Amino acid sequence: MTTPAAPTRPQRLWDISPLVSTQSPIFPGDEAYSLRWTARLSPECPVNLSALTMSPHVGAHADAPLHYANGAASAAEVDLAAYLGPCRVIHAIDCGPLIRIEHLQHAAADLPARVLVRCCERADTQWNPEFSAFAPETVAWLAAQGVQLIGLDTPSVDPASSKSLDSHQQLLALNLRVLENLVLDEVAEGDYELIALPLKLAGACASPVRAVLREL
Repeated sequence: MTTPAAPTRPQRLWDISPLVSTQSPIFPGDEAYSLRWTARLSPECPVNLSALTMSPHVGAHADAPLHYANGAASAAEVDLAAYLGPCRVIHAIDCGPLIRIEHLQHAAADLPARVLVRCCERADTQWNPEFSAFAPETVAWLAAQGVQLIGLDTPSVDPASSKSLDSHQQLLALNLRVLENLVLDEVAEGDYELIALPLKLAGACASPVRAVLREL
């Protein structure tokens, strides 16, 4: 008679997506989240139905190359492989305006193809233009280590005041994918599985994601 196998413990999940609401911080001039009801449950109607209006950059999102290059791939056209698989979270809390190579080198041995950087002790819940972004040379350095996707817990890989978007242009030149507006407040440094698939939105410059990390 064989002994029954012990039940396996479920792998822990970390939800690294902020709540999307009318209070979500957005870039000035961007389209805020709004919801309206087109039908309500009643004796005459069997369901509730809602309609949404929002920029695809509200909350956790994946920029498509179309966001920073005319004629480049839209959210519906990006390869999904970069958004799913082994990932490393690296802490660079209070690193200042730019994430530089030296902020990441302490955790750079044998990097997986996905790297998320925690810049904030607590992710901002109101618009703050003084957020940390990537130095373009850091993006290039990560690509040289074999990284295919980078992400961070602030609104953009470039500073809010940037007009040249140098780090976005590095993403384009090096064929990297990016996740922005993550929430890494409760995530320790280390290796995880990332799951953050963009929606198949035709012609869109970005897509919301429900980003999660799973214990390896």
